[in-house]
Amino acid sequence: MNFNIVTLGCKVNQYESQAMREAMLKHGYILSQDKEKADITIINSCTVTSVSDAKNRKIISRVRRTNPDGIIVLTGCMPQAFPEETKNFKDCDIVLGNAKRAELIPALERYFADKHCFVNISQHPVKNENFENLSVSSLGEHTRAFIKIEDGCNRFCSYCIIPYARGRVRSKSIEDLRTEVENIAQNGYKEVVLVGINLSAYGLGENFDLADAVETACAVEGIERVRLGSIEPEQMDDRLISRLSAQEKFCPQFHLSLQSGCDKTLKDMNRHYDSAQYAQIVENLRKSFENSSMTTDVMVGFAGESEEDFVSSMEFVKSIGFAKVHVFPYSIRKGTKAADSPNQVSPAEKDRRAEIMGELVENSRFEFLNSQVGRVESVLIERIRHGYLEGYTKNYTPVHVFSSDSSFCGMIADVKLTSAENDFCVGELV
Repeated sequence: MNFNIVTLGCKVNQYESQAMREAMLKHGYILSQDKEKADITIINSCTVTSVSDAKNRKIISRVRRTNPDGIIVLTGCMPQAFPEETKNFKDCDIVLGNAKRAELIPALERYFADKHCFVNISQHPVKNENFENLSVSSLGEHTRAFIKIEDGCNRFCSYCIIPYARGRVRSKSIEDLRTEVENIAQNGYKEVVLVGINLSAYGLGENFDLADAVETACAVEGIERVRLGSIEPEQMDDRLISRLSAQEKFCPQFHLSLQSGCDKTLKDMNRHYDSAQYAQIVENLRKSFENSSMTTDVMVGFAGESEEDFVSSMEFVKSIGFAKVHVFPYSIRKGTKAADSPNQVSPAEKDRRAEIMGELVENSRFEFLNSQVGRVESVLIERIRHGYLEGYTKNYTPVHVFSSDSSFCGMIADVKLTSAENDFCVGELV
């Protein structure tokens, strides 16, 4: 039988989908050549917003229309966070919670035996949950490999459902990480990206931390770059920064989750830092890493955010000079504290603020790209498209090189950056 996997959401989901893909292949299933039709379709869902849930349901309906006799397996964060919302499971034959991903193959075998639809979701325990020790040997067509080293979150930001969908913090062991990175390197990958739900909390309650993970990955022969996924800013202390800066393979790109530049809003969000602390961390990183880049996420229109609060957030975002910012309007999330907060901002006002903030960060983006012009940087060439090579520098600047030499794909090459466009730099091979 053949199968497809549809992945929604974050890089952690991408990793988990690849682990399920490898498990399916190992047990004799065949990846479908048709991305729309398959005997089995696995949908790895996201539930970070109510919009995500609507998208999940839309995809489930589309898959059922395209594959009327196929088997649909729903897994991921949506069924885990809202097991009582049976409308989300409509048209699905098998539903597995986040803690049941390892039971994918037995679940399929059970379905083949009795043809009965079933739901298998168990709550995450409040303590002592083991890390789900998935592993991957490749990431399909990607030229960099995402490796999940942490799961869960203990923070309970007032807008976020993820602690309920993912449980509490737990971490991959250093030994298992080393083995997985070695396998990735043997398959020709030159860059790994360490990812997690709350990556900065890696090693919480253990005798290792995020610096140990980076050092372990950097020590593997064949790996030339190690990068971090999104991290919480307040856990980037001087000791961690010092250890990271000692690693030549470490990529100086930091996606420091901000959410708001207004202290009042940060407090309402139950974030664990203020704008001054955030700015100090950025300053410390820039002092320690030459030509580093800072990227982030910014939410606008959070419950109770006044016009004054929004302006304060804008001023702070402008002062940092981010290389790139993902701007998005706050979406009310059922089951969170903020969903019941008074003074909700109207959808029209959220859209207005998102547009204004978006224009601000576009200017910041262009200023950053211009600051890269004239530099010679190593670029991991990822693909060839429309007559040019595409890749990224160590600080994650996207680069286009006008060349049709596909032999560079998957290689790291020195490139002189000659100009800046709206969302990338143009360069030439040195």
